[in-house]
Amino acid sequence: MLGMKAYSQDYIDACRARVDNDLRTYQKQVGKAPFKEFEARFFNDQVLLLDYMFVHRLSGIEGKDGNPLNEVRVLCNSLLLNQGKLQVDKLTGWPSSAVSSLTLPPEKSLLGLEMGDDINLSEDDFVRLSKAFFAEIEMKYT
Repeated sequence: MLGMKAYSQDYIDACRARVDNDLRTYQKQVGKAPFKEFEARFFNDQVLLLDYMFVHRLSGIEGKDGNPLNEVRVLCNSLLLNQGKLQVDKLTGWPSSAVSSLTLPPEKSLLGLEMGDDINLSEDDFVRLSKAFFAEIEMKYT
């Protein structure tokens, strides 16, 4: 598939609805005191889903300034290729593991993670990240 310069609002809305439905289902299943390990596993996997729904977005439109789209991209690469530890730069043996010159300063990112930190998203982390991600998708890709 070619890179995507734009997504229809209908597609974005359907993706947002899926994420919202997953969140509601999670909340029904775990109640008020989720088991932290399950919560992190579930929401780390939700970040992978979030990215995959827009995996063909052109990185030139996305930018490299540490925005929520960059943060999701970095989180996914780190979860899949670096044992769940935050890694912004390309990984040895994985030339496609990062966008060159992308930055993700902890003070600018939504989650505030530092290089090498374990990625263990909470429900609140994911809600903030997904809202910002969809807002950025709508701003740059519609």
